[in-house]
Formats: sequence, structure tokens, C-alpha cells
Amino acid sequence: MLRRLVGEGRLAWSALAVLIGLLVAAPIVAVVIDGLLNAGSAELPHDVGAMTLTSVWLLLGVGVGTCLLGIGLAWLTTAFDFPLRRFLSWALVLPLAMPAYILGFVFLSTFDVAGPVQTTFRDWFGDDVWVPTVRSLGGAVVVMSLTLYPYVYLMARAAFTEQSARTFDAARSLGAGRARTFWQVLLPLARPSLAAGLALVMMETLTDFATVQYFNVQTVSVGVYLTWKGTYDLHSATQLAALVLLFAVAVLVGERLLRGGARFHQRGGTGQGIGPVRLRGLRALGATAVGLAVLGAAFVLPVLRLAAWAWAGRDGSGTDPLDKRFTDYIANSVTLALVVAAICVVAAVLIGHAQRLGGGRLVRAAGHATTFGYAVPGAVVGIGVLIVMAWLDDALIGIGVEGGTGLLITGSVLGILIAQVVRFVAPAHQAIDASYAKIAPSITGSALSLGARPGAVLARVHLPQLRSGVTVAAVLVLVDVIKELPLVLLLRPFGFTTVSVWVYQLARENYWEKAALPALLIVLLALVPVFVLIRGRAARGRNLP
Repeated sequence: MLRRLVGEGRLAWSALAVLIGLLVAAPIVAVVIDGLLNAGSAELPHDVGAMTLTSVWLLLGVGVGTCLLGIGLAWLTTAFDFPLRRFLSWALVLPLAMPAYILGFVFLSTFDVAGPVQTTFRDWFGDDVWVPTVRSLGGAVVVMSLTLYPYVYLMARAAFTEQSARTFDAARSLGAGRARTFWQVLLPLARPSLAAGLALVMMETLTDFATVQYFNVQTVSVGVYLTWKGTYDLHSATQLAALVLLFAVAVLVGERLLRGGARFHQRGGTGQGIGPVRLRGLRALGATAVGLAVLGAAFVLPVLRLAAWAWAGRDGSGTDPLDKRFTDYIANSVTLALVVAAICVVAAVLIGHAQRLGGGRLVRAAGHATTFGYAVPGAVVGIGVLIVMAWLDDALIGIGVEGGTGLLITGSVLGILIAQVVRFVAPAHQAIDASYAKIAPSITGSALSLGARPGAVLARVHLPQLRSGVTVAAVLVLVDVIKELPLVLLLRPFGFTTVSVWVYQLARENYWEKAALPALLIVLLALVPVFVLIRGRAARGRNLP
């Protein structure tokens, strides 16, 4: 029984992997436990019902918007040939690099009451002309759909391009048109991939509370932040975080339901498959225009507007790159990102090494546990860290350590560090685990059989072959940490500011030009993993174009 649990590998390495998994899962488990222990006793905000309903409408709106954009653009670039198709097929992924809270303030500055669009409309049609309210749930849905649709687009396009040629040709030979084949054959076959992409969209929507605040939308995640920062009532914030966690569980259950328990297997083939149909005339121009319009609205025009603001701010109205605050905030972000990336990479390497040494069920479970932090909203992780540190504080006081350490940890950068490690160890583990999978088990077995100790196997056998995976993992975590906003806002001590927090604060005060340069820096950094993703797909023979 013990062998099945810990495996035939070295017990110390298995124990270390299990410990890492427990530490990562602890904040999420803490939210559940505290929520159950204090159910009904905590004082929730009076408008929690309205927050819940707003969250539901936001999820539904963003879900529909991302599906329409993602699936529609994936089918357009897969099934049809038109000018700039090859360019658009990979360029439509670029909005992944545009954080929603950055696109949000650019959108508001353009379309709000004082923006150029409404100003022009009033000049043309008079002051009484009706225009839609921008600071609304609808505005938030539009912005978040534009930044999150690439998750669905990537999954949908991969599913469409990888459909078996025989499947498509069989439907066509039976007399089904391309549209009917899409709805009745290809879309059902792509359902598992679409469900996975949509689940990612829902998780990102649940996590966000900066963008929605720009648009005066009060969601449950916003309630967690306002409750903690407004009253410092940990149990009330925990109850709301547990509600957010319930939303996350509902999303995961919904993903399984969308999959329908089906397993779709296809035989390979050499038929024509989904050969793109050449569009001509107005249809070709229309297809190109649709792709460029989405790309322009979600990425190109916002970047150009940020660049224009940054350039115009050279006269002193914008952020000076040599400003001490700017350099300090960059230093805070980079230092935090480097430390978190190093810890995440080391943890992922150690878990993977324990698994390759013959780890059993517990070690495999520890690997799965590292995904918990990434699979739940950041508000849940942040409150979970606060709870764990409060429990630790009480335990230390109970054994006679006056003052404990909980206040020290949650009132310092260390709280942010712990929360971000819990949040971002998952992408590091996935990248490094993919590299481990390329190492034949016989190589590890041979090294051990020749008398090499596990540490030597890691240093001399595994690590040299993990360089690419470690690099990708470090890049992914670095950029995620620099972009991260909710966790830092929730846990940061007084006086500690990162680039993302600074952008948020400036945008909240409508200092667009001052926010432009740091926002542009975040977008440029976020492009790095996007290009890594595109190159990785090309290297595996699945080019986006």
C-alpha cells in the first residue's frame, strides 16, 4: 500500500514533492474550511445578491462574446482564403498580450463622455444626441471579450485544423455543404477544445476586478477586495471568496457538461480535408475587414493610442522614464517577478524529478495540486493566504511566540510573494513537465542503476535536458507576475507599488498620458510569451498560418 502511494522512488524526494503540493493547495483549502466554519456568522455586504447577479451576467456576456469572436474568426481563417489570411491567422492571437485593465482605460478615454467619439457626435448632431452608456456592464463585456477571445480562438482553430481529413471528406461526400458540415460535424468534434478555452475565459473573468471597476460594475470579486480593504473583516471577505470559488467550481462543472462525457477519436487520412475556399470580390474584402477590425480594436489601435500618449507626454504631462517613482516601481515589479519565477521553476523541477524517480500516487497528486492556484480566481488565492497566515499567527502565539509572524507576512511583500507562487507555479510545472516528458525513463533508470544518487541525476542528467522548458517556464511566470494586478492590490502593504498597480491608479484618476508609458511597457513584455506560443506551435508543425 505504501509503495503505491509514494512509489518506488526515493522517499525524501517524494515527501518533498508532496510538501510542495500541500503548500500550494493550502490557501484554497483554507478558504473552504474557514467558509464552512463561519457560515452564517460573517456579516456580508447588503448588496451581495446584486453582486452575484452581476457576476452571472458578466460571465454570460463575456462567454457569448468570446465564443462569437473566437469560433467565428477560427472558422474564417481555417475554411476560407482571402487577402492577409496568413497574417491574420497568427496576428489574431496578439490581444492575449493586452491586459483587460489596460484596454479598459483606453476604451473609456476614447468612447466615454469626454472622449473624442462622443465629442465628435455632439459636434455633428447636437448636445442631445443619444449615445450608449459606456461605463456599464455592456462596456465591460465588450472590453473583456476583445482581450479574452484568443483563448477560444486558439482552441477552436487547433481543433478545426486538426480534424481528420477523412471525417470532413466523408461529410462532404454524403452531400453536406460546408456550413452544414461545420455545424453538424466539425463543431461537435471541437466541443472538448472549445469547452477548455471557454473555461479559461470564465476564470479570467472571475479573477478580474480592476477592469470592471473602471466600468462601475460591482462583481463578487470586487466585493472581496472592497470588504477586505474597507473593513479588514477577514471572515466576511472569506465568505465572498468562497462564493467566488463556487463560481469557479460551477465553471469547471460546466466545462465537463459541455464536453458531454464524449471522447472523440479520429483516424488519420490523406484527403483534402478542410481546404480553404478562395473568396473573391466583396466577400474577400469583407473577410479581411472583419479580421483587421477585431485586431485593430483589441490590439493595434490601443497600442498606437498608448504610444501617442507616451510621445505627447514628453513635455512633462506624461511619465518620465527617468522619474524615480517609475524606476522604483519597475524595480519592485522586476524583483518580485524574478523571485517568484525562481521559486516556481525550482518547485516545478523538484516535483518533476520526484515523479521521474518513480513517485507514486501522492507524488502525482502533488503535481495535480500545483494547478489549484491557477484554476481558481486570484481573489480566492489572496484571501486564502491571509487565512493561512492568520492561523499560523494564532499557532505561534499559542506556543508562546508573542506577536507571531502573521502580521509580519501579510503586512509585507512576503504575502504577495507567497500568493503569486501559489498562483503561478502551475504554468511553470506544465512547461517543465512537457520537457521532462521528452526524457526517456530508461535514461533515468540507467543513471540510478549505475549508482548515481538522485541529486546527481537531477544535476547531471535531467537539468541539462530541461533548459528549454526551464526557459519557457521562467518567461511565462515573469510576464504573468509583472501583469498581475488583483493579488498585488489585495495584499500589498502601504507604500508598495508595482507597475501594474501604478497604471491602475493613474487610470482610475483619468491620468491617461501618465499611465501610457508603464502600460505600454506591460503590453510589450506580455508579447514575449505570445510569440513563444506562436513559435512553439510552428515548431510542432501546427503553424497558425
